[in-house]
Amino acid sequence: MTFEEYYKHYLSLHQNKTCRRLHVLGQVMTLLFLGFIIGAGGWYWLLLPVLPFVVYPFAWTGHFLFEHNKPAAFTNPLWAKICDWRMLWDMIRGKIQF
Repeated sequence: MTFEEYYKHYLSLHQNKTCRRLHVLGQVMTLLFLGFIIGAGGWYWLLLPVLPFVVYPFAWTGHFLFEHNKPAAFTNPLWAKICDWRMLWDMIRGKIQF
């Protein structure tokens, strides 16, 4: 399966508007957390390994409560993470409805 094929599959798991919005909220929280780590300095850089997981409580809530399906991260976590950011970018560009 190519990445483009996987992305189409990924989008099929994100048809519910509330689920997509929760993903966006999770991505924004990820960026805010990164900003906090950078701004706080000191030992907070040790929190960087946690950064990829900030989105999951938001995204998984969307899948379990609104989409009623299994998150893509359960089967292919790396591509699912990349698709999270691509979906956000497509939503910003208006290719996917927010």
